[in-house]
Amino acid sequence: MSQLNDINTLRHSSAHILAQAVLKVYPDAKLGIGPAINDGFYYDFDISTPITESDLEIIEKHMKDIIEEKQHFKQYSLNKEDAIKKCKESKQDYKCELIEDLDLDTYSFYENGPFVDLCKGPHITHTKEIKAFKLLNVSGAYWKGSEKNKMLQRIYGTAFFSPKELKKHLLKLEEAKKRDHRALGKQLNLFSINEQIGGGLVLWHPKGSTIRNIIESTWKKLHNKNNYKLIHTPHVGKSELWKTSGHLDFYEENMYDKMEVENQDYYLRPMNCPFHIMIYKHQLFSYRQLPIRYAELGTVYRFERSGVLHGLFRVRGFTQDDAHIICTKEQVEDEIEKALRFSLDILKLFDFKTFKLFISTKPSEKSVGESSKWKLAETSLKNAVKNVGLPFEIDEGGGAFYGPKIDIKIEDAIGREWQCSTIQFDFNLPKQFNMSFINSEGNKEEPYMIHRALLGSIERFFGILIEHYAGWFPAWLAPVQVKVLTVNQTTENYANTIADTLKDHDIRVEHDFSSEKIGYKIRQAIKEKVPYLIIIGNKEVEENTITLRNRQEQLGSMTIEDFIAKTTDEFNEKTQTSKIDKFIK
Repeated sequence: MSQLNDINTLRHSSAHILAQAVLKVYPDAKLGIGPAINDGFYYDFDISTPITESDLEIIEKHMKDIIEEKQHFKQYSLNKEDAIKKCKESKQDYKCELIEDLDLDTYSFYENGPFVDLCKGPHITHTKEIKAFKLLNVSGAYWKGSEKNKMLQRIYGTAFFSPKELKKHLLKLEEAKKRDHRALGKQLNLFSINEQIGGGLVLWHPKGSTIRNIIESTWKKLHNKNNYKLIHTPHVGKSELWKTSGHLDFYEENMYDKMEVENQDYYLRPMNCPFHIMIYKHQLFSYRQLPIRYAELGTVYRFERSGVLHGLFRVRGFTQDDAHIICTKEQVEDEIEKALRFSLDILKLFDFKTFKLFISTKPSEKSVGESSKWKLAETSLKNAVKNVGLPFEIDEGGGAFYGPKIDIKIEDAIGREWQCSTIQFDFNLPKQFNMSFINSEGNKEEPYMIHRALLGSIERFFGILIEHYAGWFPAWLAPVQVKVLTVNQTTENYANTIADTLKDHDIRVEHDFSSEKIGYKIRQAIKEKVPYLIIIGNKEVEENTITLRNRQEQLGSMTIEDFIAKTTDEFNEKTQTSKIDKFIK
């Protein structure tokens, strides 16, 4: 029972039981890998027969039988020759391939009942310790994540310490399904992805573009307030640029193929950093002019495999809310704290209240930059987090080879965590691009450079927002703030006057003057998730009033002037710089 307090151990053991059950149903199945993941586990299988949802019920029944048998998990090790021999005897070709890839002195195996799997563990003591599990769905997954390899069938499941925890999680999954941004994006006509254009390339429809424009304009106002210089840079760059940055050596497989123009090779940019650096290098700065803070809503292009594309969450063209802070050693700690507070402030605007912070430190393997720089950077990150008063975790050795970082995770309305903001030191690019400034002694000195993204990418953040709000965007962010509905066609002229008055006050308004019954119109407007509905009938025309309702209830009769006065602050509360401060304290 010593491992039972580790939920990942429980889930990884459940993956073994899943594989054992699948072999009972499909004796010729070839096993891929079966790790624990966030909120569950999966196992990949090479099976000629497609697995259906009804098949999952059969597999689940076999899993329950295995659990009841109280099979004990036993570990043993084999040398490479014996390990390959064992996997060949059981006709597990993928396991043989893994053994060759790992190239170890000894290989760990775990046995429970008749089932044996190549695995480093750990595992629970016996199968009966699993009290609550559920298989969720089946999807395709390329072996080793490469499209060059065979597509396997991946079965996802989850496991918890108790049936109560499992039930709670399944309810959460059901709610998440209702909030799926892909379905809501289609229902609300926000965006689409057209295969004729290409997978992972987003088309922003008028309503989605309206929300995006509000996010971006608010972003720009806040960056101006926080003394950032907004810039724009090209979407392509010469191969020499990407060679200097290191992308062609270490990242080329994620870049789109080169284009030849006038005997020069160009690449679509996968990142914005080199362009920002070249703007900095356009002149030689004095220490008195630092810090320099460049910010850009820069669209980048990365070749993601088709198997991992997922709505707005994983795309091939996306806009990063990117910034680079270039400063002196003495300015580092203050700049980190400012960037951290700025990140939290902008996330609060979108009604995120719970944050988790993670500091990733110097990796044990190869890294660049002097030890003194790493020490200063890590200390600055820790001090900044302490100063804002939020708890944090240290990911020892989890930093990139070029610098440590802070990651901010947000919790949405149903308790799911999302990675958003990152504040990342870079000790590599300043050296690669020979960046410098004139210090107080009149000599050239290499500056510190900090990458910083608040929202991550506009596409992914928009997808998170759709699911966070379940499509019910608050009035200040809603693409349509008011919809005017007529009870009959004789009221159309008055209703048009009402709609025009709202437009004159910069309120986003649509109308429905069709001949449909008013009950249908109301249901449609609520389905479109419009915050306010104005209903115009004969009575409203006679009394020069409106009848107001929201998605839940009728709010009564009033003049259009009273409605505008009532809602002005609500419609504009987070789009005007002068009003934002009260929402981010």
